[in-house]
Amino acid sequence: MKNTNYLNNICNIIAFCLIFGIMQQYDVIIVGGSYAGLSGAMALGRSLRTTLVIDGGDPCNKQTPHSHNFITHDGDTPAEIAQLARKQVAAYPTVSFLQGNVTDVKPGFIVTTADGQQFQAKKLLFATGIRDMMPDNIKGIAECWGITVIHCPYCHGYEVRGQATGIMANGDMAFEFAKLINNLTKKLTLFTNGPSTIDPEKEAKLKARGIHINPKAIAEVVHEQGKISSIVFKDGSSEPLQALYAKLPFEQKTKLPEQLGCSLDEHGFIIVDGFSKTNVPGIYAAGDNTTMFRSVANAIAMGNKAGAMINKELVDDTF
Repeated sequence: MKNTNYLNNICNIIAFCLIFGIMQQYDVIIVGGSYAGLSGAMALGRSLRTTLVIDGGDPCNKQTPHSHNFITHDGDTPAEIAQLARKQVAAYPTVSFLQGNVTDVKPGFIVTTADGQQFQAKKLLFATGIRDMMPDNIKGIAECWGITVIHCPYCHGYEVRGQATGIMANGDMAFEFAKLINNLTKKLTLFTNGPSTIDPEKEAKLKARGIHINPKAIAEVVHEQGKISSIVFKDGSSEPLQALYAKLPFEQKTKLPEQLGCSLDEHGFIIVDGFSKTNVPGIYAAGDNTTMFRSVANAIAMGNKAGAMINKELVDDTF
């Protein structure tokens, strides 16, 4: 009975707000306005769906000087791509933008921003990305992140091909990553940052291909404005280096999907089906918050699909 009364009260509040114009209602609210969010907004705008994109303006690739492996935009800066995308999306009159951060979502998809504004939507799309967690015990990583400390050989590998390159990883991940990077440079060292946990048979394969394994604990990445010159170990020794791949831990940029009941996988990504749906009805997700495959091109593709799938569900809801 208490739950029924609570839900009735919520519904009454929503109805009151809508009748008296306190909250503006949209077909879709997109939380996150980078590549996936903007791509989803374009698909929805072209379907005449009223869409609000709310974005805090803090992209994960803000330090990255150039974006690659995205046909027609290879070599452009991430900011240039995002600015052009926003300009093109803004041409659709049903799409609106709001600078801000979403802090709460109530039943009925009532979205509240940090400055107290409230909006309601029929569907939600989380395109919020992830936050890379910089190691606080290794100096210089954060300053080099996205410049010469990199995460993806497809996004950055060609630009550092043939250079003295390191990989900061351990175990099976280190082995698989080393296999991939070995195709781009033969000057490759695997820094396990402590005793190696790589299977001895796999370790032998790496060494047979000239891939060095250094188990020393890392103290600092020496750099000049994000460009690495060497890596320093806790024992005081150092090694010259020009690029370092790193698989850093991450967290979801917002806890809201999880708080709303969206399931995460064992890696911490939001689980979506082939239609970009989460397990919570009406909530979708797209982009880096759902996949290990982080790239501008992939985020745009995922956002485009999510926008189309949301429009299809809106059609089915009313037809």
